[in-house]
Amino acid sequence: MRDREGEKFMSVDEIISAARKEGRAYLTELESKQILKEAGVESTKIRLARSKEEVISLSKEIGFPVALKIVSPDVLHKTDAGGVKLNLNSEQEVAKAFDDIISSIKQHEPTAKIEGIAVQNMARPGTEVIIGMHKDPQFGPVLMFGLGGILVEVLKDVSFRIVPLTKRDAQEMIREIKGYPILEGYRGQEPANIGVLEDLLLKVSDFVEQRPEIKELDINPIFAYSDGAVAVDARVILESN
Repeated sequence: MRDREGEKFMSVDEIISAARKEGRAYLTELESKQILKEAGVESTKIRLARSKEEVISLSKEIGFPVALKIVSPDVLHKTDAGGVKLNLNSEQEVAKAFDDIISSIKQHEPTAKIEGIAVQNMARPGTEVIIGMHKDPQFGPVLMFGLGGILVEVLKDVSFRIVPLTKRDAQEMIREIKGYPILEGYRGQEPANIGVLEDLLLKVSDFVEQRPEIKELDINPIFAYSDGAVAVDARVILESN
């Protein structure tokens, strides 16, 4: 199958099947974003490059500025391992970033299998939010919403609901976090489109309900704008066989 840009992509079933055959539960960001596409969640454009020359070519095709991220099932914390470079504005910056990423990964994760480098466009800044899902032993899939980026780790200002969500659940989840005034456009900042965020929560709820193979889902950050929202990073963990 191919998307609108002509890039070949796999269905959710194909992605899960391939991961199972390789004996892994953690999906790469590339795989996770392809899964999000089927769930109806918009994300930054992402392409896989397997060489420095291909990284440069894809960066020019996507358009500067771009971000480069390591693609490896063995590197779970890409930033900590030096596997992420942002706001690259030229061929020279991209080439250097490629070398730096490969060198850093070999130093931090010497046995990691490197599938390539993900090249993606830089989304314009927005209010960062997170949507996550984990499975509770008693209640099953539980959805989480909160302010994203590092704020979720520092403030832990999040709300939870059991899947499946109703429209009212989605409305309440967003409005009950302490940081809700930020979403409304605090001190002249661009407000988030609350209706779009409610719709995202319902889409993710529907998707995980239909996909019991998914154990955990982490979409963080999502950049929320007045006219939409886009997922910048994502991680999916599968249930064990």
